[in-house]
This record gives sequence, C-alpha cells and structure tokens, in this order.
Amino acid sequence: MEQGTPYYFKFIEAFPNVQALANAPQEQVLKLWQGLGYYSRARNLHITAQHITGEFKGEFPKTYKELLSLKGVGDYTASAIGSICFDLPTAVVDGNVYRILSRIYGISTPINSSAGIKEFKQLAQKLLDISQSGTFNQATMEFGARYCVPQNPDCLHCIFNKDCVAFLSNTVGELPVKIKKQKIKKRYFNYIVIVSADKKTILNQRTGKGIWQQLYEFPLVESASEISENQLINTDDYVSLSKIHGITELVLYNDVQVVHKLSHQHLYTKFWIGYSNNLNNNGIKISEVQDFAVPVLVSNFISSFPEFK
Repeated sequence: MEQGTPYYFKFIEAFPNVQALANAPQEQVLKLWQGLGYYSRARNLHITAQHITGEFKGEFPKTYKELLSLKGVGDYTASAIGSICFDLPTAVVDGNVYRILSRIYGISTPINSSAGIKEFKQLAQKLLDISQSGTFNQATMEFGARYCVPQNPDCLHCIFNKDCVAFLSNTVGELPVKIKKQKIKKRYFNYIVIVSADKKTILNQRTGKGIWQQLYEFPLVESASEISENQLINTDDYVSLSKIHGITELVLYNDVQVVHKLSHQHLYTKFWIGYSNNLNNNGIKISEVQDFAVPVLVSNFISSFPEFK
C-alpha cells in the first residue's frame, strides 16, 4: 500500500477518467508506472481502458463474465471487483485466502496446481456470505494478511483454533502446499551508455517478448557470464554498435555488478560509458533522457550518472 498509493494519486491526476487513460499514449502510462515493476499490468490497464471506452461505451462492466473479458483480469480480480463494487456473489481467492482455507480445513492440495485452484475456489464459493459478499471477501483477505500470516501466526489466540485442522495436527508451518517455482535464471547485462560530444545518447525500445516490453534502455550486450572489457569489445554486438555510433573510448562505470532481482531471473549488470564525437541525428539529447519510460535498473543509473544531471 505504501508503495502503490503515490502511484494511484499520480494516475488519477493524469487520467481523471477512463477516456483520458484510453486516449493517452502508452509511453506516458509506462512512465507514470515506472518503478512498480510488472509492466504488463500497465499495458493491460491501458488496453482495458480503450476496450471499455470502445466496446462498453465508457461504462465499466458490472457482470463477472464481462469483467473477465478485460485484458489482464482473471478470476481473482474479477471476483474482487464484482463483489466489492457490484455486490456480485463471487468469492475471492488470493494468497491470504489459500492460506486460511488450507490450514483450517487441512487441505494439502498444492495451491498453484490446476486441482488446487479448482478445489479452493469451490470451497471459498461455498463459504461465501452472498448477502454481503464484498465485506466477506475483504474480511477474509484481511484476516489472512493480519492474523493467519505465513510465518509464526498467533494460533493460541485465533478464533478458529478449535476447528483448525492444521493447528490441531501441528502442521501450520506446512500449509499451504505450493509446487516449487522454476529455477532462478542468471543473466549478465552490459549496458553501453553512449555519451557524445554534442551531449546526446542512445536509447532503444524493447519490443520483443520478455521483460520490460515497450520500455527504453541503453544499447545492450548480453553475455553468458561476467566479462572483461577486452572480451566485451570483441563481441559482435559491441563491434557493430561501436561502428554505427563511432565509439572512441570505453570506460567501466561500476566495478561491482548491480544485481537486479526479478521474479524468475536475476540481472547482473555493468554500465559501460562509450564516448563518441558526434551522434548527429541518431541520438537523443541527454536533457531529454528523463522523459523516457525505463526500467528501474536503468532509472537508478540515470539518477546517479553525473553527466545526465
């Protein structure tokens, strides 16, 4: 909440209604989102605003089925919006709810399996108080967030301890069960920050699938492991880059790699400063770098690099 609240107020100031968001350029949306991560959510928000203004004539959908048709909206989000905003009898199942139900009912089915998702949703729906579904859902999530917490919950004073299978069988720490996540992948980034005599630099937009789609970054040379300057300047990517932009000198900015952790991968990053005499029409003005939507990893560098201030 602390992290998200300032972004919320920036968003409603920039986009006071769904039409304003729909009509905004995607780069503005991404720039306002910068620092939150999960940039696909920003893109989905923008696409959804356009869908609502077009398909729904500017009126937010009020049925569970219509909510599910929105880009990026799944069962959890549709159930939360439907119950809290429109009193729909749809049970919310988030991490907190999974934890409560698995412990109280002693369910060991993995919560991130197809069988588990179905089983917990059916149980939550059965338990839902449809006369006040929004309040019930919020109370359940809040109970998991504040009392039935992941580590060391105060079970002795819990209102459900007489019926909680996990508490009675001393298996609280073992529930809920979750299939282990995929192995963290290590990637090695070498950003070539080109600085020209005419005060310009180069930013490229990431257009392919993967992390940071549509965001901007400095020219990138990715390697299989950490590499030295001599290894870097002999890569095909660097040779091509140097030829195009006329790099005359290369200097390592950070001796220690910056480690940027994402959900399924860790980025080990070095920033190299490549000096050039003149970028002519190829570059952007250094004074305009702050206007581009960039990943927080790149944003932190921009903020610390003296020549960009």
